[in-house]
Amino acid sequence: METNFTSSIFSQNSSKLPDDTVFYAIFPDFSLPVSKSPNPNITSLLQSLHLQILTTISPHTTHYIWQHEPFTLSLSSPSSTIPHLQAKLRFGDNLDDEWFVVFLLFQISLAFPSLSIRVWDTDGEFLLIEAAFHLPRWINPENSVNRVFIRRGELHIVPKSRLSSPSFLDSLQFLVNCGEESKASESVQLALRNRLSQYPERARRNVHRVRVRVPVSVAQVLKHEPCLISLAVEGFYDRDIDSMKYAAKMEKFLSKGTAEELVLVSVAMSRAMYAQLVQQTFQAPKCYPMPNRSDANVYMEAEVGMKIACGFEMMYQQRLRQGLEGKGSTWDAFKESLERSGYFEGLLPGSKEYRRLMENAEEYYRKSSLFSRASEMMSAPVRRMDEILALPHSTDDFKGQQIPPSDDDSWLYNGEDELNSALQERQKEMELYDLKQKKKQKSEPDQDAGPSSGSNLDDFDLGNISKTMQAFVHEMSTYEGAEVPENRDLKAVELDVDRFIKDMESVMRRPVHEDDTADVDSEEGSSSDMDFDESEDDSNVAEPSGDKDEGEDIFMQSYSDALNEELKSSTLKKSFVRANEQPNNRNEGTSNATEDMDDEFTPVDVDVNLVKSFLDSFASQQGLPGPASNLLGLMGVQLPQDAGKNK
Repeated sequence: METNFTSSIFSQNSSKLPDDTVFYAIFPDFSLPVSKSPNPNITSLLQSLHLQILTTISPHTTHYIWQHEPFTLSLSSPSSTIPHLQAKLRFGDNLDDEWFVVFLLFQISLAFPSLSIRVWDTDGEFLLIEAAFHLPRWINPENSVNRVFIRRGELHIVPKSRLSSPSFLDSLQFLVNCGEESKASESVQLALRNRLSQYPERARRNVHRVRVRVPVSVAQVLKHEPCLISLAVEGFYDRDIDSMKYAAKMEKFLSKGTAEELVLVSVAMSRAMYAQLVQQTFQAPKCYPMPNRSDANVYMEAEVGMKIACGFEMMYQQRLRQGLEGKGSTWDAFKESLERSGYFEGLLPGSKEYRRLMENAEEYYRKSSLFSRASEMMSAPVRRMDEILALPHSTDDFKGQQIPPSDDDSWLYNGEDELNSALQERQKEMELYDLKQKKKQKSEPDQDAGPSSGSNLDDFDLGNISKTMQAFVHEMSTYEGAEVPENRDLKAVELDVDRFIKDMESVMRRPVHEDDTADVDSEEGSSSDMDFDESEDDSNVAEPSGDKDEGEDIFMQSYSDALNEELKSSTLKKSFVRANEQPNNRNEGTSNATEDMDDEFTPVDVDVNLVKSFLDSFASQQGLPGPASNLLGLMGVQLPQDAGKNK
């Protein structure tokens, strides 16, 4: 990806991205550099494209209530290497907003085939996550950077076989020139189509209308700017101790206190907003005129309205005192941005060509302002609310109106069913994916599956593990350690072997069998240092005094007894398989003491325990590289994938 692009707020570094925001960028084909000299008409072309896109999607967005901010687009900064349109949208707790944005982007790509669109969030390429069970095996989060795009209503993944490590510009040019090769598989497209097929109908269902009783000032604001309900709910839901102080006084929206008359209005909000209001317990301020509880419906309408009014008050006062008012877009700021981008091409003010460009810019500003008005107002709500409340208004304006009943809110209490349904769908996807993988493994030839294929399990002799381990120890290792392939760049361990053995002998006092000594003598030559015989006459090792030797024996005996005592309460000894063990044939009447005594004198089956430990370790790797497979690989053994499950 280009430097200027990644240094912007659209960087894909998830650690820097807000958790509840979706980012998107639109790259038209005409913005790609075809020569070193930039196209002077790029800005005009982007402006025209901007207006066409907003006009195309406006039927879907006009009546939609966004959780925090509306869908917008803006021109990239003049310093951008690849001129484009970009934006971000905070969806908060309403995940439907994010997927509605994706739906809009797919609609834009269908209406304008020469566009390549990027969309991502904190999770990265969340479109790939949606189609995870259908993706090619080579793609992963690390190598998916600069590969995933929306183009012509379909998902495109730039193939690794064509571009191993593409830059952002490389991928865009590949989409233009070889777009057919980057199309994702039909199963991937189908997974996304299933997710987006619910829109725009789901977007319409997401709007919930409810009857509320509010002060006339709140009704006046919502009458002129219904979209401000999102800021009121946000102010209520994100309240803290400081903002609660403003709600206790209600200076702005409840000027008459308890004498204020409440009016009945219908308010449209998202389902997430409604849930945030209804599901929270909130005590009405003492100055708020709440009706009697005798009429449950009236009281509920007033309670929801009270929460909205308090949200407006807290949001208004907090922004007013903290100076959080956005400046919005002004003509002067817009004109300055055009001058910085070289829009006027160094023309003299007043010239014919300069006036033509200025007229085009003014027309674009007027038209784009119609679409950006909502976003500008959301960034400067205090100013807009002051303008609305300065207009003449009274309770009479809201009396005698036909207010439709509230929408059914049973969906609020059926969320568990919807969640279970979604989980069942995912479960079916997983089962179908596992079934396909099993069929694929059975149908693939052995050379594709490799020696680790589960199909070779019946032909695999687990006894080979024990035999190869013994051969590895006796033939490939010495007291200096195991020999590994020469191509391994391992740092030698500095160890005085003779000194180590002397120290071990002085502590362990363990005799060596004649066979072992003979093996050592035949390979390394006779050495008295390797003789572990307890005879003082045959040992060349300096023996300690008798008192010290006796003290060491007492210490070792005490240490051994303490260790055995600790292990009595554990199940460690039961984890070993012993020779000729038949656990199912034991007498139920046999005492525990007898069983313990039998275990004490029954030798451990070393080979069986070795194989069992290898299989347990191999199974825990779940098909990934690990210590068991690495060690067996050194010995030339490759276990079948199902060996760990069928031990």
